[in-house]
Amino acid sequence: MESKRIFTAQTPSKIGEHVKVAGWVHARRDHGKVMFLDLRDWSGIVQTVVTSQAGLAYEQAQRVRAEWVVEIQGKVQERPEKLKNTDLATGAIEIAIESIHVLSEAKTLPFRVDTDGYEIGEEHRLKYRYLDLRRDRLRRNLAMRAKLNQFIRNDLVSQGFVEVETPIITKSTPEGARDYLVPSRLYAGKFYALPQSPQQYKQLLQVGGIERYFQIVRCFRDEDTRADRQPEFTQLDIETSFTTQEDILNLIEDLYTRLVKQFFPEKHILKTPFPRMTHKEAMEKYGNDKPDIREHKDDPNELAFVFVLDFPLFEWKEQEKRWDATHHPFTRPQSDSIEEITSKPAEQLAYQYDLALNGYEIAGGSLRIYKPEMLAAIFEFMGNTKEEIHNKFGHILEAFEYGAPPHGGIASGLDRLYSILFGEPNIREVIAFPKTGDSRDLMMDTPSAVSADQLKELHLSLIPQEKEK
Repeated sequence: MESKRIFTAQTPSKIGEHVKVAGWVHARRDHGKVMFLDLRDWSGIVQTVVTSQAGLAYEQAQRVRAEWVVEIQGKVQERPEKLKNTDLATGAIEIAIESIHVLSEAKTLPFRVDTDGYEIGEEHRLKYRYLDLRRDRLRRNLAMRAKLNQFIRNDLVSQGFVEVETPIITKSTPEGARDYLVPSRLYAGKFYALPQSPQQYKQLLQVGGIERYFQIVRCFRDEDTRADRQPEFTQLDIETSFTTQEDILNLIEDLYTRLVKQFFPEKHILKTPFPRMTHKEAMEKYGNDKPDIREHKDDPNELAFVFVLDFPLFEWKEQEKRWDATHHPFTRPQSDSIEEITSKPAEQLAYQYDLALNGYEIAGGSLRIYKPEMLAAIFEFMGNTKEEIHNKFGHILEAFEYGAPPHGGIASGLDRLYSILFGEPNIREVIAFPKTGDSRDLMMDTPSAVSADQLKELHLSLIPQEKEK
């Protein structure tokens, strides 16, 4: 019976046994009559060795080159004491090669993958991201990201939360950024939109009685280019009914405190409970609403969480000459009086809260408006006509007329959180296939043109761009 392939990380427990391993040739060292091949797979690296006395296996090893994909069968043996490598998990053993099967040959790579990669131009790395992912640092980042996601799921489920998937193609509504639009083939001239967040769906779930919802969800925003921004990103989305602001702040604080304690014991949280300050205090003392309160900013293991509370409900849009929601229009005012809200908009505060970490916003949320008359009044105050309100938000206003519970939630940007915890310089280092800061995918060469037939099917035509003079 043919032996089953095992991971390289399993080999130290197989001393004296014949095993089969497979992966990429990480390094090749020819010492004349002895040849070493370091084999790399998802779990790590193991040294394999073959001598000229092995005959065919030695001949096969001679033709193998770096990054070829091979399958090796051999016997696991303990290394001589003076040749053990304590820096390698498999450094106490090696595999004496009995046979090599070349599964796939490889051209010379455009860059090395046995370094951390920081020395390589990022655009070059992103063009060949499938090769960049072979480096140990990115492998560890993705593996840890998966563990943290699983921890979050298990933790919230243990508290009675239910993960619910919400639609990816939905309705275009104003929520603070531009939507990515998806033209409909079946309904000429009409469009879906990719969600900036599951905002309305998670509120509708509360109307539906799903009192403790969460989701690790992809979100899409067609925003202006920025070095550390992605057009699609991942957030931890939480919504709960019959809740208070205090409940939600404690929920996210307890979750992240447990996560750091379990997975990053070398890091220390500056203060617990997390400090809190008002938006006004943050702006006056730090000049921004995501203050960096670290005591030692050169200490990579210091984590300074801080909640920012009591945001203004509205902000004035000078160009449009109107008031707009500071966060989004579903945010609950701290006043219950529509007359007071609309007559003194500059004085109104919201039940809105952000969580900052080391000077970056990593989460934001609010208690929500759940009374339809209040929500309609806010929309109208911000300049929407009754017809526009009906067309854009009629579904949620009607839903609230059937008995909506008080509810609120928070959304946390996991890419940002993980990049800080992993000590990475930007979020692209914790995403498998990121885009550049100007929203291009260099590997897939997107955005890209589509055919005339595709446009015709979607009932679209392109407006020619004027040539620069």
